[in-house]
Amino acid sequence: MQDIHAKASGVKLVIFDVDGVLTDGGLFLGDDGQEYKSFNSRDGHGMKMLQKSGVVIGIITGRSSEVVRIRMESLGIEHVYQGKLDKLPAYEELRNKLGLSDDQVAYVGDDVVDLPIMRRVGLAIAVNDAHPFVLQHAHWQTRHNGGRGAARDVCEMVLEAQGNLKTELDSYL
Repeated sequence: MQDIHAKASGVKLVIFDVDGVLTDGGLFLGDDGQEYKSFNSRDGHGMKMLQKSGVVIGIITGRSSEVVRIRMESLGIEHVYQGKLDKLPAYEELRNKLGLSDDQVAYVGDDVVDLPIMRRVGLAIAVNDAHPFVLQHAHWQTRHNGGRGAARDVCEMVLEAQGNLKTELDSYL
């Protein structure tokens, strides 16, 4: 864990995939074609705490969905890339826009489409129920499954590595 904390201590940007990471991967489609997703409120609060500490959050997802736009807007996340079947160009664009090196970025994924970015960043994170091949290439694995607390695990680990978790949690006492 010491090595992971060393990697996380310099992270300035955490990028999350959506389906299978911020959700459990289930897709709910209505008869009208409307897409519905279930997000974990504790994951969302963790993302707010991480942003409050100065770490930027980005989203890169292969699907496009109005519900993702709405959820990310409600969390104050401005760097949202949807409909990116090839995620690497979006990663490069965001990293360059923020003037960061690969070592300053963490990426959280669950499936093989996430591997091109995971193999580039300084801290590659897989959710607990990620595809086994993805788990082989991750530096760290969350305790919880995607959509079930995995994002909170990531946020609190980064906050802890950067010395901000206790202060953030104590602010609620």
